[in-house]
Amino acid sequence: MVLSNVVRVVNRLNSAGTRSGLMGIRQLRRKYTYRSGALKPMPNVIPFGLLGVVLTVIPGLLIGATISKNMANFLEENDLFVPSDDDDDDD
Repeated sequence: MVLSNVVRVVNRLNSAGTRSGLMGIRQLRRKYTYRSGALKPMPNVIPFGLLGVVLTVIPGLLIGATISKNMANFLEENDLFVPSDDDDDDD
């Protein structure tokens, strides 16, 4: 699959026939192959895909909620913002 994508891009760049297209081929080959032409091995896959996302997002949400709750309490205690004073129902 990767090799077919590489061949497709190389053919597209060759059909352009520009000097900048040749530079693109060299950079593309370095991504997928060694200088000898051998294909590079597939990259390692991190085993904690969805679990890692969940274990990162949930604590972030909880920490953010705690910080915002503490800031709201601080503002209300110091009379900087009181929710009852925020009546914008003049419509």
